[in-house]
Amino acid sequence: MIDLYYFPTPNTWKVSIMLEECGLDYNVIMVNIMIGEQFDPEFLKHSPNNRVPAIVDHDVTNERGEPVSIMESGAILIHLAEKTGQFFPTDLFRRAKVLEWLMWQIGGIGPMGGQANHFNAYAPEDIPYAKARYTNEVARLWGLLDDQLADSDWIANNEYSIADMACWGWITLYELQGQNLDDTPMLKEWFERMGQRPAVQRAYAIGQDIAATPGKISEEAKQLLYGQTRQAAKDRKKN
Repeated sequence: MIDLYYFPTPNTWKVSIMLEECGLDYNVIMVNIMIGEQFDPEFLKHSPNNRVPAIVDHDVTNERGEPVSIMESGAILIHLAEKTGQFFPTDLFRRAKVLEWLMWQIGGIGPMGGQANHFNAYAPEDIPYAKARYTNEVARLWGLLDDQLADSDWIANNEYSIADMACWGWITLYELQGQNLDDTPMLKEWFERMGQRPAVQRAYAIGQDIAATPGKISEEAKQLLYGQTRQAAKDRKKN
């Protein structure tokens, strides 16, 4: 059994998609980041960076016989892929290509998309330079992915993998990121193709009733999400 610490975000969808695709038994533990549950001491044991997702894999134990907890969505995907032998090739060349695009997502469309989301929808003031900077960078990255998909149904090696699972959730936020799917037709076809998979649909549906919605996030929630400092983190640990 796997415990999945979860709030509906692109990074948690990566993991819920993988769990559904692999048919693994898992238990969803909601961490409502809108009200500060990411700072709960019990959650911080598993995710010291106070970010979802995190998992506790009760099938794998450390030297003390304790179940293993893992934070960071990319690390979780690799763990689950190696555990199940699914969606992650063993051939070194094909494996490297999956890792290449997984790391591209982690270092590219994730953080750049997140900044575009923030400045387009959640920032307390209108900063045209920031909006243009991140919206244009997302467009560049999407163009690269569109080219990659020109002759392939899937991102790496023309086979469905954790690279696809990692990227898909970030595309769902295209409007907040200032993107038009019609500008990247190959990416759009891939996005729709993946969205038709039953496992993806089940994974995406989890917790949608509490998902963050622009214009409906309280000032307190914004402070929790965007106002964190090193000192604030230290103070929360003391409490």
